[in-house]
Amino acid sequence: MDILLEKVFRGKPRTVGVKDAVHPMDREWRSGIFKEPVEVPIWLGKTNLSGDGQADLKHHGGPEKAVFAYPSEHYSYWQKELPDTDIFPGGMGENFSLKNQLEDSVSIGDIFKIGEAIIQVSQPRQPCWKPARRFKIKNLALLLQKSGRTGWYCRVLQEGYVEAGQTLTLIDRPFPYWTIEKCNTIMHMDRDHLEEAKLLSQCELLSINWRTTLKNRVEKGESPDVRKRVIGPNG
Repeated sequence: MDILLEKVFRGKPRTVGVKDAVHPMDREWRSGIFKEPVEVPIWLGKTNLSGDGQADLKHHGGPEKAVFAYPSEHYSYWQKELPDTDIFPGGMGENFSLKNQLEDSVSIGDIFKIGEAIIQVSQPRQPCWKPARRFKIKNLALLLQKSGRTGWYCRVLQEGYVEAGQTLTLIDRPFPYWTIEKCNTIMHMDRDHLEEAKLLSQCELLSINWRTTLKNRVEKGESPDVRKRVIGPNG
């Protein structure tokens, strides 16, 4: 079954909310999560789509996170789980809304041709507090993480124009074992399985940030402050 690029989204960072609001979820914040569909061919460069941007360049964007891909099939799941929320394709801040590809069928290092461009899977997305703020659901990042419906990032090996409606063609799959699903399990679920964490940290095509986090877990017993990432200022 063909992997379809159903929609392409881009957007510049926006500041929304009320600066001195009493409730944390209503306060002012800035993010590039608000993206709009693009109906014409668009240039995919080494760090992002033309006209796209991120507010927090420490944790988002850059060559290892040039493209955020998210399966469109996940939205029917979220609409059932969160029926009071207006959650829709593009809502997670994705650039590529894909059909017929889920976390268990894509692996670290996979190389795909799409339009004129060539992309390579670099890491799963680690959801942060911003989708939660957008949809006013404090634990949404944890729900994303625990469900495994995180989506993934890609680096760009060859720049070029891409367009909604195109299909992704697999060129190479060097590490079929390290699916996005498997990586999420190691990072978030089976945290005591240090041998697999060690092996994953040695995968040369996994992003450096993920490799460093796993290496520190194995060698030093260190773990990032998960609450800071998933709850953040929403607390």
